[in-house]
Amino acid sequence: MLKKVIITIILLSAAGFGLLYFLTNTNNRAVKYKTAKVEIGSIESKISATGTVNAVVTVQVGSQVSGTIKELHADFNSRVKQGQIIANLDQKTFIAQRDQARANLINAKANVEKANADLADKKQKFERSSKLFKEGLTSQNDLDSTEAAHLSAEAQVKSAEAQVEQNRAALELAEVNLEYTIIKSPVDGIVISRNVDTGQTVAASFQTPTLFTIAKDLTKMQVDTSVDEADIGTVKVGQEARFTVDAFPESVFKGVVFQIRNAPIIVQNVVTYDVIIEVANKELKLKPGMTANVSIVTARKDDVLKTPNAALRFKPKEQEDVVQKPAKQERGAKIWLLSGGQLKPVSVKTGISDGNFIEIQEGDIKEGDEVIIESATNNNKSVKTGAGGSLHGFMR
Repeated sequence: MLKKVIITIILLSAAGFGLLYFLTNTNNRAVKYKTAKVEIGSIESKISATGTVNAVVTVQVGSQVSGTIKELHADFNSRVKQGQIIANLDQKTFIAQRDQARANLINAKANVEKANADLADKKQKFERSSKLFKEGLTSQNDLDSTEAAHLSAEAQVKSAEAQVEQNRAALELAEVNLEYTIIKSPVDGIVISRNVDTGQTVAASFQTPTLFTIAKDLTKMQVDTSVDEADIGTVKVGQEARFTVDAFPESVFKGVVFQIRNAPIIVQNVVTYDVIIEVANKELKLKPGMTANVSIVTARKDDVLKTPNAALRFKPKEQEDVVQKPAKQERGAKIWLLSGGQLKPVSVKTGISDGNFIEIQEGDIKEGDEVIIESATNNNKSVKTGAGGSLHGFMR
């Protein structure tokens, strides 16, 4: 009898543990779905790029002659006008060169007069010798000698005249070089860089040294951005662009795509293209050289049906068991709706995306439908998608 009681207790215990395991295992298979509602709203498709803020027109002012800086008439942030003197080089050497060239020109003109006088003398002798030769009073040799002297005098006049022109050109060059010692601003603008000090020697032997950098108009700026080759096809002139700079992280500046340059820039096998964005800078907040984080709006649509991008990434582990009647296979994207506790696949045609939401162009879906973006079991294992929504339980 005692033996039967013990066996009965063992059997009941085994049955209890089995029931507990069954209930626990069934509970662990409870699946919850995170959903989001299909909405109607606006979508902007954007690409991101990094660029540098620059003035639209920046002029580097240099010196075409070598010399020592004698005076500076402009400094950083100085406003200058076109033709305004902003620096002077020491002129002593250039004045001496001009005076020497002028003296050489005077001497060359005097040589022309001397050559003309000699030519007149040689011409008279040649004419006299010709007359005497016709009368038989002189020899052929004397005639030839006077003729040669006459021709030589004519050539000497031409040489002297050429020397005058050469010295005149040298004088003009000396005067031009003297003018170059006065550095003037070529445009109206603001000096953003001064690279020399008084007493400093500048050498223009091989290349023109930069003395000043002048921005023509800082109220109009441009952002030079580098756009990846994968995105450049969607960028068009006239598109809206927005950007921020580190100096004003809370401010969003707006601009317009002005130019797309065709020259490729290749760095470590990465191909990018320069895209120029025009932006107004009336408050002068933007300064040359600032780094800009740019977003270019490549497309925008209003009042369209949209769903989170996460809905396109969701896929049930066992579609055959969840869906009672599998839908006909269709090409294109697929999303899953939660309707009456059942999962329903819907094939859709998508449009533009802003990274969080994507446009639904075609498909058996409407505003307010709940699309599944994430699945999770009660043991907190889930697929993270980053989209918001509500949780719905579903026992399998």
